[in-house]
Amino acid sequence: KVTDNAKNSLASLKRENPRLEPMLAIIQAHNDQLIQEANKNFAKEIGLRVIHICLPEGSTKDEIVSEILRLNEDPNVQGLALDLPESLYSSKVLNAVKPEKDVDGLPALICRLLAFFFYPTLSLFFFFLSFPLCHTGGRKVLLVGARGAEGAALQSVLQREGAAVLSCHWKAPQLQSELQHADAVVFGSTKPDDVPVSWIKPGATVISCARGLLSEKHSYGQQKNPAAEKTVGSLAVAMRMQNMVKNMERWIQSQQYRKWDLHSLKLQPLSPVPSDIEISRAQSPKAVDVLAKEIGLLTDEIEIYGPTKAKVRLSLLERLKDQPDGKYVLVAGITPTPLGEGKSTVTVGLVQALTAHLNINSFACLRQPSQGPTFGVKGGAAGGGYAQVIPMEEFNLHLTGDIHAITAANNLLAAAIDARILHENTQSDKSLYNRLVPVVNGVRGFSAIQLARLRRLGINKTDPETLTEEEISKFARLDIDPSTITWQRVVDTNDRFLRKITVGQANTEKGFVRQAQFDIAVASEIMAILALTTSLQDMKERLGRMVVANDKKGEPVTAEDLGVTGALAVLMKDAIKPTLMQTLEVSMAYDACPSPAFKLHTVLIMLLFSNYKIALKLVGEKGFVVTEAGFGADIGMEKFFNIKCRASGLVPSVVVLVATVRALKMHGGGPNVTAGAPLKKEYTEENLQLVADGCCNLQKQIQITQLFGVPVVVALNVFKTDSPAEVDLVCRIAKESGAFDAVPCNHWSAGGRGAIKLAQAVEKAANQKNSFKYLYSLELPIVEKIRTIAQRVYGAQDIELSPVAQSQVDRYTRQGFGNLPICMAKTHLSLSHQPERKGVPTGFILPISDVRASIGAGFIYPLVGTMSTMPGLPTRPCFYDIDLDPITEQVKGLF
Repeated sequence: KVTDNAKNSLASLKRENPRLEPMLAIIQAHNDQLIQEANKNFAKEIGLRVIHICLPEGSTKDEIVSEILRLNEDPNVQGLALDLPESLYSSKVLNAVKPEKDVDGLPALICRLLAFFFYPTLSLFFFFLSFPLCHTGGRKVLLVGARGAEGAALQSVLQREGAAVLSCHWKAPQLQSELQHADAVVFGSTKPDDVPVSWIKPGATVISCARGLLSEKHSYGQQKNPAAEKTVGSLAVAMRMQNMVKNMERWIQSQQYRKWDLHSLKLQPLSPVPSDIEISRAQSPKAVDVLAKEIGLLTDEIEIYGPTKAKVRLSLLERLKDQPDGKYVLVAGITPTPLGEGKSTVTVGLVQALTAHLNINSFACLRQPSQGPTFGVKGGAAGGGYAQVIPMEEFNLHLTGDIHAITAANNLLAAAIDARILHENTQSDKSLYNRLVPVVNGVRGFSAIQLARLRRLGINKTDPETLTEEEISKFARLDIDPSTITWQRVVDTNDRFLRKITVGQANTEKGFVRQAQFDIAVASEIMAILALTTSLQDMKERLGRMVVANDKKGEPVTAEDLGVTGALAVLMKDAIKPTLMQTLEVSMAYDACPSPAFKLHTVLIMLLFSNYKIALKLVGEKGFVVTEAGFGADIGMEKFFNIKCRASGLVPSVVVLVATVRALKMHGGGPNVTAGAPLKKEYTEENLQLVADGCCNLQKQIQITQLFGVPVVVALNVFKTDSPAEVDLVCRIAKESGAFDAVPCNHWSAGGRGAIKLAQAVEKAANQKNSFKYLYSLELPIVEKIRTIAQRVYGAQDIELSPVAQSQVDRYTRQGFGNLPICMAKTHLSLSHQPERKGVPTGFILPISDVRASIGAGFIYPLVGTMSTMPGLPTRPCFYDIDLDPITEQVKGLF
């Protein structure tokens, strides 16, 4: 009956969950093969998988506990049982088993009461009590061989059932007499051979709770008037398997989405507002494992990186695949001043308002700050004031090392390119081939990536000894043309003197000298791949497709040709996982992929696809995921829609367009704004005319958003120098220009409370009709796609390609890359290519100086005018103010 019930229940679970493969692990520290066979046979009949962890007989309790803890954390094991010698059962061992994985049915409280009691026997005990034959109410029950806590617990249970309980030990002189008068007998330990079964009253119920019962070695024999004896060995195993099935039912329930049980942190803003780092340190972050549990993450879905941050495993996507997505909000901005207008702060303030004040599940997906701007001139990217990610110094410094992973992977590929050219230049075909396919332990064989290269070359052979001389040459030589190398080394520091370098000057490089350069780390195509990838497999494929140069015939050479794809994936395997952190008011914050510090192809500011998808599932159908597109809507938002949305298939419900009175005054004709220099009086005193004139840029950015058919809400980031009349003027003009709503925000000084009206406007706008569309078709020629962006987004009259740019367009088209989307590399300080032209420039010709390709990431990126991929340090960088207290180890002066 028990087996059939378990079998039917599991079959039902598997019909609803076809991929379900429950695994029961049994830790065994003896050589009893009968127990193993019983477990395996019952598991097979029911449909469970079972593994026995066979430890040596002399194993200590600590060794048992160590194995239990390992299996507790194994996501492939859903049930855990113990088959141990009596001496190894203790509260330390029993309590080590996670309750959710325990299949022997002993609650933690009883665990403490029955410190030396064998789990399955207790389940059996209650099982027997459920049968009419075993009902103990009003009956005399004799408890034999149960001592200490075990005996006390059993006696308590029996008395609660209404039995008259008497206890004695096996050597008691009155044992025979008591056995002959008892209606039921409970053996707490194995019956000695010198106690004959004939002593037991005919018709009495006998229940054995001895630890050896599973082996069925202990039989109480037959007699003319046999006791109503229960054979419990097989039944104990069957019940263990039934408990495993019940565990699976609970496990499946735990996997389902559930509403957050999130407890927000209290925030008490001060005036004047302290520095960002002081605000961050004044708040006590919630432990990240507690945070993860509150938002529905399971223990085996996070990897802890200290007390306040954790990586989230991509397996979560599979668990929540049927959960409806939440709403998707993109934060963009008008053309900014060099000081920035606070998009990250608005992003954080908005989710704090949604979660902490409106009780709506929300996530902020932010960029991991690059070390370049952090130590240069811009600072970090954790938000600011009372709307920031905490701890802010951890967010801004190293975090979980994703940028370092990008740097390592990028430079490994760069080293592989130069090394391959050197070896091909200095070795014959045969020598090169013998080194690429060496004899190892007397056997020569191709690696998997080499076999893939052979297939691409049309060579369908797997034995290295069978290739012809022509095939050997074709396989071994990439024939890279050094003048066409596009892959550069990277470093995560603003270092202008690395913009042009010479490599290969050591004598050991045999005269192979060439000009090269360093880019900042987040300019690497690997960063863009990280941003667009959907899985580890997809990332590997994209890494392999990266074109690093052309060969001497003009054909592309890829990372896959160099044989480095697998190694790159290994370096990037953790970077693909999003990092979970928290805001000041415990709204959720995901670090996504790193933040670019310049305006080249990574200006997309594309956050890791899996971050969005995981966050959208976690917040639930009524929740919000808020993320940021870099710079003005003409730069970040356009790329986000045309590239990111194409890659992910996700469509934002609302665009939040960030504006400031300061930036609008600049576009209205105000004096230059320079980072580090005091603001002119035009920006600190009321000037309605400057604001009105500058709103032309806000109106243009609203129009750009409307090109894509997404509702737009203007968030006016209010500074203390802004007058009420200026604020009202901007909001009125924004709504008259087509914005769904325009809301002043004070989250920097007030936290989430200062963005409540923005959150309410976003919630309403998200329910509006969304007619999202792309700006251009991928089938258009490369030049026409560039022209479409230039004219419809930037307002250019036309484009002009340099001979170099036209040559590259022709080459990419011939190589089959013409259907990729476009990622324009243009200054963010103007709608045009000229940073000094503010407002809404028109009638200009947009010059395209060069066109490059990120084939692995999947886009073409034209360079508009002169673009730098390596920022330089200013005269007085931020690092002048940054220091470390050697006593407390606290970072000082970061902000």
